[in-house]
Amino acid sequence: MLKLAFKFSSGLLLFLLLFVKTTTLYCGNLDVLEHLIGDRDAVLVADPKGHIVFSKNVDIQLIPASTLKIFTALVAIHYLGPDYKFFTEFYMDRHSNLKIKGYGDPLLISETVAEMIHHLSMGLSGKYSIINDLILDDSYFGLPTVIPGVNVSYEPYDAPNGALCVNFNTVNFKRNKNGVYVSAESQTPLLPFILPRVKASQMDHGRIVLSSQKNEITRYAGQLFLYFLKKEGIRFNGSIGLGKVQKEADKLIYRYVSSFSLIQTLSKLLEYSNNFIANQLLITAGVKAYGPPGNLDKGIRAALIYAKNILEIDHVQIEEGSGISRKNRISARDFYKILNAFIPHYFLMRQADKMYFKTGTLKGIHTRAGYIKKKNGELYPFVMMINTPGKSPKPMMDIIQREFN
Repeated sequence: MLKLAFKFSSGLLLFLLLFVKTTTLYCGNLDVLEHLIGDRDAVLVADPKGHIVFSKNVDIQLIPASTLKIFTALVAIHYLGPDYKFFTEFYMDRHSNLKIKGYGDPLLISETVAEMIHHLSMGLSGKYSIINDLILDDSYFGLPTVIPGVNVSYEPYDAPNGALCVNFNTVNFKRNKNGVYVSAESQTPLLPFILPRVKASQMDHGRIVLSSQKNEITRYAGQLFLYFLKKEGIRFNGSIGLGKVQKEADKLIYRYVSSFSLIQTLSKLLEYSNNFIANQLLITAGVKAYGPPGNLDKGIRAALIYAKNILEIDHVQIEEGSGISRKNRISARDFYKILNAFIPHYFLMRQADKMYFKTGTLKGIHTRAGYIKKKNGELYPFVMMINTPGKSPKPMMDIIQREFN
């Protein structure tokens, strides 16, 4: 009996010591933090062992803004795999028409297009040395792809999505000293095709966003491909149009595979918070789950199935994958589950002040989620969702950093 009482007392003593230590470590300024959090805000901080050490309003559904991209990244990893690489295919039909089929690669920038056309041109000889028409196949994604929250503007975050897109569906331009419009990027020509839209902007410099109307995004991609084909000395006799690859009749002559793995793509997604990349990934994940053509509905369905079956999140509202829609909703408690799943990939996030994190901003909305990294390498996940208009997240973030750094 005496031995049993001693064991019980030792266990109780250990519990009390741990409780005192925890209280001393985490309580400091958290009483101040408590009063800063409004009814439309939520904060959660957990320790490396999964204990929630501070929380308030963690079960209310709030707007995550761009922190949602962490979830989209997990969806992409789940369905596509971390080593997945996007690709683009080139076919020649019996009429010497070159067909280009896109598969949603979000990183088709001018340098990439120049590289793939250079490799393609080395195989274009003999009967393939002259191209009649250039035919673009963007059927891997269904059209039009309408993203909730995206507006018609000159802002890059409003760029539309598609299966065959270049330069994030934006055109960067400026006026030179003679007042002539030129490209603001040495690697990208200012194509005559898009010059009327540039002039219509009446801006001296900046970006215009390509439109999904009248197939402008795909047609612009075709014009850029043609520019680099001609630069490689390929003769072109026809016109640019839209069509479909007939795999049973057309000959595959080149398949470009991106040099970027999915993990590298996700690093760029989180570094630049690129909405276009986010929804390209979500739609592609939907194709992987349910087959082509890709669309937002399939991507959302795949994301919700992943959330429910893998993350055990039942109550989440997903309208798209970038966080630009104000109809996206999730609780801080469920977002903490996302952070737990993302721990193996935390290094993909932006790093500053001993934190790895992703921010989100919409009008009246400020969010931040990530990990505070201790000197011993332990990670403390945190979620801060401020949905009160006019409220700055800085005072709350300062308290969290002081307490848990």
